[in-house]
Amino acid sequence: MKIIISGAYAIGTYLARLLSRNQEEITVIDDDEERLARIGTDYDLLTLCGSASSVKTLREANAGDADLFIAVTPDDNANINSCVLAHALHARKTVAKIDDSEYMEPDIRQFYKELGVDELIYPEMLAARDIINGLRMSWVRQRWDVHNGALVMLGIKLRESCEILNRPLKELCGPDDPYHVVAIKRKDETIIPGGNDELKCYDLAYFMTTKQYIPYIRKIVGKEHYVDVKNVMIMGGGATAVRAVQTMPEYMNTKIFEVDPDRCDELNQLLNDQALVINADPRDMGVLTDEGIYNTQAFVSLTGNAETNILACLAAKRMGVRKTVAMVESMGYASMAESLDIGTIINKKAIAASRIYQLMLDADVMNVTFLLSANADVAEFIPKPDSKVTRKAVKDLGLPQGMTIGGLVRDGEGMLVSGNTQIQAGDDVVVFCHNVNMKKIEKFFN
Repeated sequence: MKIIISGAYAIGTYLARLLSRNQEEITVIDDDEERLARIGTDYDLLTLCGSASSVKTLREANAGDADLFIAVTPDDNANINSCVLAHALHARKTVAKIDDSEYMEPDIRQFYKELGVDELIYPEMLAARDIINGLRMSWVRQRWDVHNGALVMLGIKLRESCEILNRPLKELCGPDDPYHVVAIKRKDETIIPGGNDELKCYDLAYFMTTKQYIPYIRKIVGKEHYVDVKNVMIMGGGATAVRAVQTMPEYMNTKIFEVDPDRCDELNQLLNDQALVINADPRDMGVLTDEGIYNTQAFVSLTGNAETNILACLAAKRMGVRKTVAMVESMGYASMAESLDIGTIINKKAIAASRIYQLMLDADVMNVTFLLSANADVAEFIPKPDSKVTRKAVKDLGLPQGMTIGGLVRDGEGMLVSGNTQIQAGDDVVVFCHNVNMKKIEKFFN
C-alpha cells in the first residue's frame, strides 16, 4: 500500500512509526527539512521537502498512485486543500485532521466529502470520548465498548485487594467463566497471556467481559470500595476540556480551572452553565481545598504542558482523589506517567493515529484503538464469507504469536471466545495484538 503523509509534526511522526511496522510504502511531505531529517532517520520511509498544497509537489510524490493520503499539519485549511488536490489527482482515499468542531457537523462533513475529503479527524473529540469513558468508572483505567456495550473491555490496575492474583489463567478464564484476560502490562513488558500465565500485583490487566458481569469483575479485582464519579475538577480550559464537558453525563458536576480571565469569559459562553468556570491556578493547594478537592472523585489535567499535568495529578492523588486523568502528548512522558501510577493517560496523537490507522486496512474493520499503556492494538474485525477465520475452531486457526481473540458480537449479543468457538461470517470479532503486523491479522478475515 502506498501512503502519503503531509506534515512531519507529532501526529504524522507517530503515524509513520505505526505504519512503518507494516512495511508500507510511505512518503512524508513537509516544508521543513529539519523535521523531515528527524523522521527520516528514525523510520524506513521516503521524505519530500515541499508544500502538499502544491500540485507540483503532489505529482512529485506520486499522489495519483496513493492508496491513502493523510494531511495532519497544524493548518486545517492546508489539510483540506491538499486532500482536495490529492483526490483530483486520483488518490484512492484522503484524510484530513481538523481542529474546529464545526467541520464535524453532518452536512459540512458531507460537503467536504463531495469535494474529495473522505474522512475528517478531530483529535479533541476523540480525546474527549476517551476521557468520558474513563470517568464513567472510577476504578477502571480504560474502557472500550463494542456494539453499545454488548462486549466491554476494561483496563484495570491490580492491587493487593485483587482476589485472582498468582493463579494460572486456565483456572480462572475457562469456557464457562464470564471474563477473559486478553492482555497484561507488567512494568515494561506487554503479555498476550496463555493459560499458564498469572496475574501479579500492580499489573495493568485488560479484561473482556459482557456488561452484566461488570459488577462481578469489580468484585474480584477488589475495587468495590471505589466511589463512582459525581464531582469532577478539570485543570485547563482548552478545546479538549470544552468537548469533554459538552459530552459529560448530566449527573456529573464539573469545575474548570483556567488562569486566563479572557478564556474564562469564552468558556462561560461556550459551555452555557454546563460547568462552573473558576479563574484560578489549581496548582495552588489552597485553591483546591477551598473548591472542595476532598469531595471530588476525579481530577482531569488538560493543560498544554505534560509536566504540569503529571504533577497536578500526583498532587490530586495525594489529596485523596481516586481517579486522575492526564493529557500527555510526549510518548516519553507517557511512559513515565504510567510508571508513576498517574491513572488514565490521554495522548491525542496516538488516539488520532489509531483512527487513521483503521482506514488503511482492507478488511471490514469497525474500530482500531492503540492501548498506549500496553503498547498493543485492539481492533474489531468483521469476517467475510469463507474467510480463513470462519473455517476452523479458534484453537485450530494457527493464530500468530502475540495475537488473541477476546470476544465477538453475533446478532447483537456479546460472547466470549474459547478455543472451541467457531467464528461465523458477519460476526464482530475483537482482536488484541502486540508486535504483530496488522496486515497479517487482516488476512484471517478477508
